[in-house]
Formats: sequence, C-alpha cells, structure tokens
Amino acid sequence: MKKKILIVGGTGFIGFYVAKKALKKNFYVESISTKKPQQKRKVKKVKYLICDISKKEKLKKVAKRKYDYVVNLGGYVNHNDKDQVFKSHYLGCKNLVQIFLNSKIKSFVQLGSGAEYGDVKSPIRETAFCKPKAPYGKAKLKSTLYLQKMFKKNNFPATILRLFQAYGPKQDLNRVVPITINSCIKNKSFPCSNGKQLRDFIHVNDVVEAIFKSFKNKSSTGEIINIGSGRPIKIRGLIKKIVYLTGGGKPEFGQIPLRRDETKKNFPDISKAKKILKWKNKINLSKGLKKTIKSYRQ
Repeated sequence: MKKKILIVGGTGFIGFYVAKKALKKNFYVESISTKKPQQKRKVKKVKYLICDISKKEKLKKVAKRKYDYVVNLGGYVNHNDKDQVFKSHYLGCKNLVQIFLNSKIKSFVQLGSGAEYGDVKSPIRETAFCKPKAPYGKAKLKSTLYLQKMFKKNNFPATILRLFQAYGPKQDLNRVVPITINSCIKNKSFPCSNGKQLRDFIHVNDVVEAIFKSFKNKSSTGEIINIGSGRPIKIRGLIKKIVYLTGGGKPEFGQIPLRRDETKKNFPDISKAKKILKWKNKINLSKGLKKTIKSYRQ
C-alpha cells in the first residue's frame, strides 16, 4: 500500500519540492492550496485540491482521505495583512489539527519560522523566550503553542520545524536571493538596505530532507527544532557573493531603510536538529547559489 501524504501549501516553493520527493519515494500525494499551481511548479501525479484552510467546514469536505503524513506549509504571502496572516497561519493550523485529531496520522509536520523568536540573542536555541514583533511571527508562535498543547493533551504527533531563510530554484521573486540574482543576471542597478543584518540561508533541498527525517523520527514528536545552516552571513555579504558568482549587477546599499520591527541578528543554533533528526545541511551557500543562479539563467 502506498503511503499517503497531504501537503498544505503544495503549490508553493517548498511544497513543490516536498511533492517531488514524496513521489520519488512512491507516496500518493495530495496538495491543498487556495489556487491552482503556477505552470513552473505543477507536478504530474499530484492531486491538487483547492481550499482555504481557515474555512473549517469546507476543509472537512476537501481533506477526506486517510493520510499517513500531513505537512503544513500553508500561509499568506502579504505579511502586512494582519487578519489574513492570523487566519491562514493560526486558524488554518488549528482547523487542520481538529480535522486530523482522531484520524491516526503518523506525523504532522508544521513549518514554523525563525520570526517566532523575535529580537532575541543569536545563535538562537529552541528554549529561548519568544517575543515576536510582527503579525507573522505572532501567528506562527500561536500555532506552535497550540500544537504543543495538543501533543501534551491528545498525543497529537506534531513536529515544529522552525525554518530560517530558505532559497533555491523556482522561488518567487519576492525574496532577497531571487531578487538579487534576477537583477545581477540582467546586470541592473538595484536598491537594497545597508545589508548589515545577519541572517541564515538554507537550500530548499536540505529543508525537504529535514521534513522527511521528521516523519520517521518518533523522538521529534512534540518538539520544536530549528532548521538552518548554522552559518550566518550579512545580507551585504550575500549580495556581494551573488554579484561575484553572476558577474553582474550593481547593488545600491543603503537605498532601502530597514523595517522598524526588523531584527538585526537572526540565526539559529542547529545542534538539536543534528542530535534528534540526525540532520544537517549538505549544500553550502556557494554551491546552493551556483545551482540557483544556473536555474534562473535557464
């Protein structure tokens, strides 16, 4: 019998890679999203279901199958819309849990975020006291706390992977890596911040590897686990690296002001992922950026 997986947000950047890996492992794959996939991220043999997970009754009708695994990558792109962010990240997560609570799924993997920590001292350990500033971080943290509560109360098999900055081919052009690569390939001048923020970037294939390791790992259930490279870089250094690797582009540092709620240093301690999941990233930043640049050139 094929194992069955439901990918919430399966039409998104990370969802696309999770679907491909699941098919490679001979899983039956379904995806739930609010829209059909873009052509560049459509995967053959995936059953695409259209539904807003914040609408519980509709979700019940759509997610009818008995799944072995559920991965929640669902979310709302515009982080400034507080209501939508809350609905899709918290209410959606809560609805999923309530629907699958008694369905004997083996594992529910929630993709959390480094934004849940807020402005705490880096490298950040999972035991840090969270004080997120932005609505996105607050909604994600609320989901984490709810999942942990359901694990303690009902033994719901949730694992929270707190992801830092993922990048890779087929990412939408609304993140620092694709924006920079795109401008550099076209050899354009482009505005950026002063670039002094310290961040952690991880290739999407390494993220997917962590998700699949969580499925098999009983000791990850109920846990929060940071997922990052453990090697932070200043945004300025990242941009200069991309300029060097592409041979083009003219970054205009300091043209974009930092957001008021922006954290200056945000990178994880990944020792827990190494210990519990027996996982660490395999693709270093230079190698990952070269692969990503190559895909954008194509």
